[in-house]
Amino acid sequence: MFAIIGLVVVFGCILGGYLIEKGNILVLLQPAELLIIGGSALGTVLTANPPVVLKKIVASMLLVIKGSRYTAGFYLDTLKFLSDFFTTARKNGIASLETDFDEPEKSVLFKRHPAFTSNKFAMDFFCDTLRTVSTGGVGTHELDQIMETDLEVLDKQCRLPVNALSTMADSLPGLGIVAAVLGIVITMGALGGPPEEIGKKVAGALVGTFLGILLCYGLFGPIAANIGRMADAEAEYFQCLRMGILAFMQGAPNILALEAARRAIPHHLRPTFQEMDKSCRKVGAAPAQEAAA
Repeated sequence: MFAIIGLVVVFGCILGGYLIEKGNILVLLQPAELLIIGGSALGTVLTANPPVVLKKIVASMLLVIKGSRYTAGFYLDTLKFLSDFFTTARKNGIASLETDFDEPEKSVLFKRHPAFTSNKFAMDFFCDTLRTVSTGGVGTHELDQIMETDLEVLDKQCRLPVNALSTMADSLPGLGIVAAVLGIVITMGALGGPPEEIGKKVAGALVGTFLGILLCYGLFGPIAANIGRMADAEAEYFQCLRMGILAFMQGAPNILALEAARRAIPHHLRPTFQEMDKSCRKVGAAPAQEAAA
């Protein structure tokens, strides 16, 4: 939502200043220039990226509108899930949860936490990691290395749309110059005609440069930066999971394992210890009540 507000401010201020100076808004409407710049930019993206990256670009741009899923509430839900998992694993043993890791969509444990299970990448990371643990013979150091490798791959994949959009944004000023040069070529061919006609063609050529720079620094550059910050948020969230799992596997008590996960949460999203403890106690009481029923 804030991204939309920001873009409205950018374009509103530019057009507002132009109109204040008695500019003619119709002069900026140059479909040919927009076709040259926009079409060329789209072509560069299609040329440089495979279909899987193109899908990620579209999905990431939609997330810019929706906003990041990693809110304070989402982190608290994750801590509740970890608390429930730690309690269940301590009581029944990790080996008893192999079916849950293999078919999480059928697991009673995972069904109790729909917020966590809605994140497919987090589910895959968690289940793959704990499935490896349940096979036995894996030390905490080796487990940490496996998780680190997995997170490096995930982070690289998350940044593919950022790199693609940044490259496209960097090309837009140059494509704007191309459009402007083509406009000047057309203008040169019209020399000797009415001055008003020549003036319109020169204005159209200059609009090409204007559009290239504006789309670079006012639209796609900021969108790429926003997607980059969402990739950072994704990495921070998985770091939280990693620290919780690692502390648990090192034999730390449940509350200390949860505290290790909580300390990995960014400060502006981190719940207090009291908030975490209160929420996790409620989760711990729910399975007991279900069993009693």
